[in-house]
Amino acid sequence: MIDCFAIISRGGAVLWQQQGSALKGDPVGALIRQHLAEERLDEAFDYSPSPGVSYGVKWLSSNQNGLLFVAVHDRSSSSLFVADLLKAIKRDFSKVYQPGIFSYPEYDANFKAIHARAEAQVDERRAAAKGPSDAHAEPDARGAAQAVEARLSAEDTNEGAAEGGAEANDAVDISKLKGKVKGKAKKRSEQDLFAAMRSNSKKKDRPKGKEMRRWDGSKDDYKGPLDLSTDKPAKEEAEGTMDVSRAAASRMDAEGESEESDEEEVEVASKGLLGGFMQTLRTNITGKESLTRQDLQPALDAMRRQLLERNVAEEISSKLCETVAAKLSGTSLSSFTRVSTVVKRAFEEALVRVLTPKRSIDVLAEIRAAQARNTPYTMVFVGVNGVGKSTNLAKVAYWLLQNKVKVMIAACDTFRSGAVEQLRTHCHRLDVPLFERGYEKDPAQVAQEAIKQAKRMGVDVLLIDTAGRMQDNEPLMRALANLINLNQPDLTLFVGEALVGNDAVDQLTKFNRRLSDLASGTKRHLIDGIVLTKFDTIDTKVGAALSMVYTSGAPIMFVGVGQNYPDLSRLNIKAICKSLLG
Repeated sequence: MIDCFAIISRGGAVLWQQQGSALKGDPVGALIRQHLAEERLDEAFDYSPSPGVSYGVKWLSSNQNGLLFVAVHDRSSSSLFVADLLKAIKRDFSKVYQPGIFSYPEYDANFKAIHARAEAQVDERRAAAKGPSDAHAEPDARGAAQAVEARLSAEDTNEGAAEGGAEANDAVDISKLKGKVKGKAKKRSEQDLFAAMRSNSKKKDRPKGKEMRRWDGSKDDYKGPLDLSTDKPAKEEAEGTMDVSRAAASRMDAEGESEESDEEEVEVASKGLLGGFMQTLRTNITGKESLTRQDLQPALDAMRRQLLERNVAEEISSKLCETVAAKLSGTSLSSFTRVSTVVKRAFEEALVRVLTPKRSIDVLAEIRAAQARNTPYTMVFVGVNGVGKSTNLAKVAYWLLQNKVKVMIAACDTFRSGAVEQLRTHCHRLDVPLFERGYEKDPAQVAQEAIKQAKRMGVDVLLIDTAGRMQDNEPLMRALANLINLNQPDLTLFVGEALVGNDAVDQLTKFNRRLSDLASGTKRHLIDGIVLTKFDTIDTKVGAALSMVYTSGAPIMFVGVGQNYPDLSRLNIKAICKSLLG
């Protein structure tokens, strides 16, 4: 029995939901908080809000549309039925889904019809499965079993043809997931279906035939064929070039919307740790003429613990508390002024002061100034491995294209396998030129040639991608410093994850130190701004933003809030402060 079925977006918006019975707890919310936010790979879990109450939660994702299809069911329900229902709803809803629409009340009728059809198919499978096990089975039963299997095979074939390679990958994942189910209590019909699904996925991914033997004794040189960066792929991506002018607007240009959305996403806990302490402090100290360090120490200790829980680096938490203590010690309270109000205001002011940029960087204005000089505006993206430099570079390109800026991308990651191909895919989708010289080249020379090519082509902005490197690797850091010192980019952006805590201080400090120490001349070019990635996965643990800005003094220029091109926004300082103090 399906207790609840919901269709939600990756951002957490519920597009459609139908609840069959009263649920205890919030299984859909538990899915978002405990599994999706932590990027777990499992596609089912048990939810027990209270003793004796247990639900099964199973979901299916659609990477093409950025949707999640969630089914909350009774533990006695057939897992095969739930999986078939999820696949059918996913296939049907993709036909009516439109980006930008967040409510589909008319989908109730579709769901009821698909639900009834899925139940009928399960009943037919059970009836057909009894035929082979019964020696006196009627011929009609065998014919029914064959008809059901033929229809399932036809549905799988149609689904693969309609949804392309992405759905084929989902099919393979489902087969692997179901292949992990163990136990002898499974029915024979389910085992046969699992085997059929695995065989179907293998047929789709059938390998090519054996290569012909070379009888001349020569050996193939695999170095050339494996480097695909010098040749264009024989077949372009299945998805064609997108029309950026008609696509969804980047969140960077959504004035007034980012603040409201951030405040909705960041829920301030009015009865949290600090709130409880404020009640005690207000009771004990209200009416004092001045505050002493002894009066403030309990509040400072509580605030320090809360900042650490919010992922703020330990050193920065201590320094921030010391700053507030020094400001409030000896402060005289006016009449009818609560101590809680003074303490909270002091922390808010300190956080706003840290997060506010020391210098304003208007990227679009600087690009216009570079256009007047007939020189391309160059931006370099640096950072450690796996933080999303190439992905967020593509998001920045998308935002610039929507602002009528001519963009070119330079592939200066000549170390990581597949880096050039990844950028080529983004360039094909965004319809922007890519400058690359393959692998095993000097990235500084590649960047220099790219700048010259951009000037010849009349490009407004050149986005330079670099290889990820750890801050303690001196040879790689020397190569990065050489690239920056040789080409003197207009803007050097450090890309860091919003998930890190103490490591953010170490990364930024050592990056700046290496760039300074390894500079060849007297002119040293350090990090100008920060790109904070995976910000949509951290809930209230926003302390990395504070740690990075406090450490480097560089402003946070861009914040990655999703996996699509428009999912790039500005930092909302007010929401960050509320999250840290909540």
